[in-house]
Amino acid sequence: MLVKMNRQDYELLTRVDLSKGCFEPLINVYKARMKEETSIPISEMKEQFYKQLTEGQQALFMFYVYYHHVSKSIPEFYWWSAYFMAQPKSWSALKASIKYFDDDSFVSLLDKIELVLKRHDHPATLEDFAITREHLNFNKELQESINSLYDEFIKIAPMTICNINKYIENNLQQFVEINN
Repeated sequence: MLVKMNRQDYELLTRVDLSKGCFEPLINVYKARMKEETSIPISEMKEQFYKQLTEGQQALFMFYVYYHHVSKSIPEFYWWSAYFMAQPKSWSALKASIKYFDDDSFVSLLDKIELVLKRHDHPATLEDFAITREHLNFNKELQESINSLYDEFIKIAPMTICNINKYIENNLQQFVEINN
């Protein structure tokens, strides 16, 4: 499911916007499919969509889905990280996506997040998931840890996006089909 783009639109993308330009068409297709009336369970539809992507697109998709949710605020960073971790396939795919782009700093951050959440007995499945964004207000140790991790996220995420952009630029055929 390569993103189709005409050469002029591609050339208008700055290096900074390259990964976003490759992600946005994917998320639009994803959202449209999730709205379709079908007898297929949503989890199965998600997996079918994901399997249609190239390995590079899968990595890009997982990174940006996570990034867009967690970058909004500390409570969102906390809740979405816990939510992803409570879905072992998603958490594993997220970690694999960062490894795909060879970003040791972000992999290390995800490992730290996982350790903090496990230390505070966060659920490992959605079956027991009852976490709210307000949980941080009731556990100062957790709040301090998450605040520190969010600060680290804010510092390294721009470098991660830069690395992803460079990867896409050097491996464009995995992400985009350019039409003249």
